[in-house]
Amino acid sequence: MSPTDRADTSAEARKLPRADRLLEAADRAGLVGRLGHAPVMEAIRDELTRRRAAVLAGGPCPPAGEIEGALLSRLAAEAPGALRRVVNATGVVIHTNLGRAPLSTATGAAMAAAAEGYSTLEFDVEKGERGDRHHHAAGALCRLTGAEDAVAVNNCAAAVLLSLAALSTARPSGQQAGEGTPGVPGLPEVPAPGLPEVIVSRGQLVEIGGGFRIPDVLRRSGAALVEVGTTNRTYLRDLEEAITPRTRALLSVHRSNFRLDGFVTEPSLGELVALARRRDLWVVDDLGSGTLLPTAAFGLGAEPTVGERVAAGADLVCFSGDKLLGGPQAGLIVGRAGAVALVKRHPLLRALRLDKVALAGLAATLGSYERGEALRELPVWRAIARPLDELEATARRWLARVAGRAPQAELRPGRSAVGGGTLPGETLPTWLLALPCHDPPALLAALRRGPTPVVARIGDGAVLLDPRTVLDGEEEALLAALEAALGG
Repeated sequence: MSPTDRADTSAEARKLPRADRLLEAADRAGLVGRLGHAPVMEAIRDELTRRRAAVLAGGPCPPAGEIEGALLSRLAAEAPGALRRVVNATGVVIHTNLGRAPLSTATGAAMAAAAEGYSTLEFDVEKGERGDRHHHAAGALCRLTGAEDAVAVNNCAAAVLLSLAALSTARPSGQQAGEGTPGVPGLPEVPAPGLPEVIVSRGQLVEIGGGFRIPDVLRRSGAALVEVGTTNRTYLRDLEEAITPRTRALLSVHRSNFRLDGFVTEPSLGELVALARRRDLWVVDDLGSGTLLPTAAFGLGAEPTVGERVAAGADLVCFSGDKLLGGPQAGLIVGRAGAVALVKRHPLLRALRLDKVALAGLAATLGSYERGEALRELPVWRAIARPLDELEATARRWLARVAGRAPQAELRPGRSAVGGGTLPGETLPTWLLALPCHDPPALLAALRRGPTPVVARIGDGAVLLDPRTVLDGEEEALLAALEAALGG
């Protein structure tokens, strides 16, 4: 390296920010308080050492703000309990990667109250003795769905797993799992010969995301999965011909995350129920997301409601608490009293049940439905129901704020998705703030580097921000992140 080159690299190295400046930035972001002084200083030294080596190797020194932002992002990502609040400007209402349903104010308050002190989780105040933890949500679930009883576990996959495990040990008539042997329902017994069987259509063997597939989940229930029909056409006779002395249940899986159109046939839930009643079998309905409100009223496809599935006669209906219901993560099991009783007595329930915080949040969420305030109080339904003119006014307000920094910014009509494996192919009209630029991924990354990361999307050579999913109180954080990213 020539003396001139050495002088140039030394000059670039002197542009690196001082360690005390980076420490002050980490302190302002609250990271010193969260992590402690020593770990933050170690991270600062590592960052500066790496940057200095890159500069001395001949590379340019990045702007100090870029180095600071990268350090803060690294510290925040590596921090214990590193869940961070983000602004969802993607327009995907139930965004799986961003925590699915945001919770209502009442739900958050109920969860905080349950977390901060002792509670009546399993205590009957009137009697002064042990109570039933499941009743906190069961009453509201029964009133809202028409079910005879209900129980909550930690997610919908767990609900289906537990339902099949419990029902495969007994028949609806009260016979034990061994064919023709009277007994007490619900006591585990391996039938002879072979495992109890659950029949399902091949067209319903879906993957629910993250590589988890319905067949893999169901096999863990201890029952043998019997697939009938074809991908696109399954007839009632296919299920009837597959019934053997070991069959215990018919399973219906709602295709909530994809659509099957064209040359398609499958039995209705009512037909499955009628067949099950004739043959002394259970019917378990995996509704997936599940909704208590009709979706067609909002310009979406007609998603079956939980109440409709209960009325159709399914013994157990399983659905999620953190999708269209709009509450904390939960798997909800509602249905006939005898079937729910078997679930409550199964040993797996203790491993899968909800804790006090989630139960408190679930009860508060259900309270919004019982008061008729779901559309006003629950963020998921507020987002779905937002009027188009309100969305346009919000996007125009954003445009006016950033116009000086981004003269190319414009409003564009667009579509929002419900997301969360719900209503496949169904979208809602919206208005977008579009930021055309030469490097959209770089602008996206800059938006994510702020104290409150903003998550947006790219389309037609522009970064797109959808106001539908930006919650009350988040607008200033979004606009500050935009100004910082565009200013950079």
